[in-house]
Amino acid sequence: METVYIETSIVSYLVADPSRDLVTSANQLVTRDWWRQRRGRFACLASQEVIAEASRGDPEQVRRRLAVLSSLPLVAISSEAQRLARLFLSTGCLPPKAARDAVHLAVATSIVADYLLTWNCRHLANAQILKRLDREAQSIGCVLPRVCTPLELMGDSPYETGSDS
Repeated sequence: METVYIETSIVSYLVADPSRDLVTSANQLVTRDWWRQRRGRFACLASQEVIAEASRGDPEQVRRRLAVLSSLPLVAISSEAQRLARLFLSTGCLPPKAARDAVHLAVATSIVADYLLTWNCRHLANAQILKRLDREAQSIGCVLPRVCTPLELMGDSPYETGSDS
């Protein structure tokens, strides 16, 4: 069974009140559909970093996020993950304010997760950043997980359009 590291934005979109923003609303819907339809096909887990982020903000949203996270196994932030996070930040392609994002990627990498699921397209699901970080990871013998959104991990999806011809 493939492993999916669930990043904080997934849990936030999953439990948030419906947004009036069209794109955010669509992303919330895709997240809920993925959680219902596809999550069971993967070994899903999170880390203490996800718990820390999910514990901030509106008390009702915190309660909802932590309730969802209570059903997921948590992996430790190992010394290897801490070292990787520092390496990712030292490249300069992640700004210092993205330190938590570096930790998510480092934890997922250190546990050899197949996927890191996120809606954070600024720092995580960003092809240019990942290209640079992948080179750094490979230089020390590590392989980054496939970083993607729930839409990319839907499989045979009702969201697919067009044909493959």
